[in-house]
Amino acid sequence: MRLLKILFLFVVFQASAQQGGMWIPSLLEGMNEDEMQNLGSKLTAQDIYDVNHSSLKDAIGHFNGGCTSEVISDQGLVLTNHHCGYGQIQSHSSLENDYLKDGFWAMNLEEELPNNSLFIEFIVSIHDVSEVVLKGITDTMTETEKQSLISKNSNAAMKTWPRESWQDVKTKAFYEGNQYFLFVTERFDDIRLVGAPPSSIGKFGSDTDNWVFPRHTGDFSLFRIYADANNRPAKYSKDNKPYKPKHFLPISLDGVEEGDFTMVFGFPGTTSEYLPAVAIEHITKDYNPTNIAIREAALKVIDQKMKESDAVRIKYASKQARIANAWKKWIGENLGIKRSNAVEKRREFEATFTKALKEKGLEDKYGNILPEFDRLYKDFAPINIKRRNFIEVFLVTNELMQMTFRAYQVEQALIANPENLERGKEVLTGQLRGIHKNYDAKLDKGVFENVMKLYQPNNVNSLIYGETAFTNLESALQLLEGDTETVIKNLNNDAAYTYAKPIIEEFFNTIDAEYQQKNAPITALQTQYMTALMEALPNERYFPDANSTLRVTYGQVRGYSPRDAVYYNPVSYLDGVIEKYIPDDYEFDVPQKLIELYEAKDYGQYANKNGKVPVCFLGTNHTTGGNSGSPAIDAHGNLVGLNFDRVWEGTMSDMNYDPEICRNIMVDLRYVLFIVDKYAGAKHLIDEMKLVHPKTDNSKKKKKRNKKKK
Repeated sequence: MRLLKILFLFVVFQASAQQGGMWIPSLLEGMNEDEMQNLGSKLTAQDIYDVNHSSLKDAIGHFNGGCTSEVISDQGLVLTNHHCGYGQIQSHSSLENDYLKDGFWAMNLEEELPNNSLFIEFIVSIHDVSEVVLKGITDTMTETEKQSLISKNSNAAMKTWPRESWQDVKTKAFYEGNQYFLFVTERFDDIRLVGAPPSSIGKFGSDTDNWVFPRHTGDFSLFRIYADANNRPAKYSKDNKPYKPKHFLPISLDGVEEGDFTMVFGFPGTTSEYLPAVAIEHITKDYNPTNIAIREAALKVIDQKMKESDAVRIKYASKQARIANAWKKWIGENLGIKRSNAVEKRREFEATFTKALKEKGLEDKYGNILPEFDRLYKDFAPINIKRRNFIEVFLVTNELMQMTFRAYQVEQALIANPENLERGKEVLTGQLRGIHKNYDAKLDKGVFENVMKLYQPNNVNSLIYGETAFTNLESALQLLEGDTETVIKNLNNDAAYTYAKPIIEEFFNTIDAEYQQKNAPITALQTQYMTALMEALPNERYFPDANSTLRVTYGQVRGYSPRDAVYYNPVSYLDGVIEKYIPDDYEFDVPQKLIELYEAKDYGQYANKNGKVPVCFLGTNHTTGGNSGSPAIDAHGNLVGLNFDRVWEGTMSDMNYDPEICRNIMVDLRYVLFIVDKYAGAKHLIDEMKLVHPKTDNSKKKKKRNKKKK
């Protein structure tokens, strides 16, 4: 209970200038509300989160569990990033209908395309259940005993929590397991593709511009939520109707300028803001570089093959983007940590923590934590690197090795339970079909030769590609014919499987086992460290690490200086798209119609007061993966931008948010509207939206008030 009292203190102390943070929307009253209003917000905490009335949170959806989306019309129209909807756009694409290359626009409801397994989940309410979940936990328990009881208490809470029949519940740990919240949710499974610009707009700049500014990417796509006759979640049906939301976001046509308030509302994935210095040093000096090298080796092959063939480009577009994204992010993360001197600053903070322990008489209780971190990480580092390198080779970059990995999992399941043959076949068949849907054996062989030599340099056998059944879907499925004994025999007679199996066995029996053993005490110590920080330094600013739950992060539109004598203005324009234009270049080609609109200055109502079309802008909002697709909301609760990236130097914000150089990148909504209206000719979608002029309207109101005073 003492910790919960300490947590409460964070809500009431007087805050200084905003320094980042990802805040729980149900706990904004007080400090956060005041801070937002000091930054220019006109919103109350209740405007943002309200259980009894519609509020901003009712328009924010978790898009397929990995991105964020927002409802922008009373007919369930949803906006998210192009890269978030990329897999769905790709799944509907073919050489005949290349929606990746040409874009897609449904001109009526009948043309909207259903998507298997795509869902959007909304948060109905958030509840602190810490007392219930942590009931019975004592310091004398082992970590295993603690986790077992926490799981039992959590399951009991979820089982009995009141909710509607179509709703679900989940619990999540906060502050390294020191606090727990329960979420009541609604999940919609009938989500249809409505519109997507061509990749030359939605992915403009591709790998070269990824994670950098100035940016000129129209990274957006449009979907629609469908519901049953009662406006409740339902599986796909032709009888379903467009969803009527509790709230949708109006869109501001007034745009942004430097100093404007911005709030990013979404589902950030994971951050590690309270790591000790030794952990940050391990990640950036040892862990990241090996994984960067593996992905770089894979991308070298993939990029070349995609340039050579449109068929390969369509197959590998989503995979390439996924591999390249983290690869470049890790490079920027390392640069940012070095440039900001983050490790040394963290050590200085740890010295302050150690001093506070002595002053408060807590040295006996917590004084062992930092030395213990040093000892544990020294032992943990090699196995952490080895384990992640295996994952990069077998589950991220190389598809043949991924198929053998999945086959091994099924084989082990059949050995343990031979009677589950049909279920095992079903699982592996689905996995093989999913991989082969977008698979090229020649490309994959090149990737194998490049990445395996970085994992096991003396064990690279590319001859297996000519001898294995796995590179052809039909022959791969034939391995699964027969009874349990036959299937196991077939797998163990396959060249690729017999090559990979000893490596996979080493992973499970040695590498992963050792990793779990050495990671467990670090996890437990991190929880204790969080408790100690709050007790020793109660006036420091703490926010819970991201964990894929709904969060609010606020800031302002700001430029920044990444290095000496360089300053980036906070807004980029369509002029920059044309400046970067390289005909027929896969990264910087520009559609002819967009060029024509630019040359004719045919911008409609979407240009700013200087007659230019804004494309992207920067903010000081603290974001991470999962915030892709999050709305950037203005001071009045209107949509002004669509979050999609961070600046390269600021990707370190997952471990070390620095307000001087950490910036998030957002698509200006006027560019989104311009593309939908003037480029795509989909004005029916514009007509669905509520377009507003908050700056103009408020200026008029202010003039009227001043007139009355006179």
